[in-house]
Amino acid sequence: MSQNPPETTLSDEQIRETVEQILSAGTLPPIVQAGHPALRRRAAAFDGQLSPGQLDRLIELMRQVMHEAPGVGLAAPQLGIPLQIAVIEDQYDVDPEAAAVRKRSPLEFMALLNPRYSPLGTELASSYEGCLSLNGLQAVVARPERVLLDFQVPDGSRAQREFSGWQARIVQHETDHLNGVLYIDRAQLRSLSSNAEYAAHWAEPGIGKACEGLGFGDGPVILP
Repeated sequence: MSQNPPETTLSDEQIRETVEQILSAGTLPPIVQAGHPALRRRAAAFDGQLSPGQLDRLIELMRQVMHEAPGVGLAAPQLGIPLQIAVIEDQYDVDPEAAAVRKRSPLEFMALLNPRYSPLGTELASSYEGCLSLNGLQAVVARPERVLLDFQVPDGSRAQREFSGWQARIVQHETDHLNGVLYIDRAQLRSLSSNAEYAAHWAEPGIGKACEGLGFGDGPVILP
């Protein structure tokens, strides 16, 4: 049986109705959790399903949800909306040693439509990674250290930007969401840890101690 994520089954009109219901609710929507079908379907490319006003309101709402969580990225499918829209931002204070090891630097707010990434070079970086749609869990994922992201901005124009280090991890994670892929699909599953056990045993800038203690490698997991 194929493991490739299926396409969304919602029509453009159903997508618009879903978005309007969320926008008119008057409260921040919940982040859907693993098992919700929107997380396992390839989202529809954004091609004008929403008016400019609706799109702006949705992007602002997604930013609020991301901040409230808190997180550094959020994809529309995490709100049950099967559209290729994601927001990213990383302005959190982090331990300087961990930031240096993980090559983590501040990232200004960006809204990404229809993003696609491609690796630049062959270097990989492995680190623990979590997800707002898999509450309470983390696992080690090996990802390209540098990527080129091709995307649209909300006004419809196309853009390209190179990302490296932790910023590259963020854009890969969120772009994966739009294609029905969760980080656990790429993770070393022996590294899977609850937040509490991670904090108790493996909370250090690198993953060497966790590799030895849990018995996993630091290489990539190949998806079908």
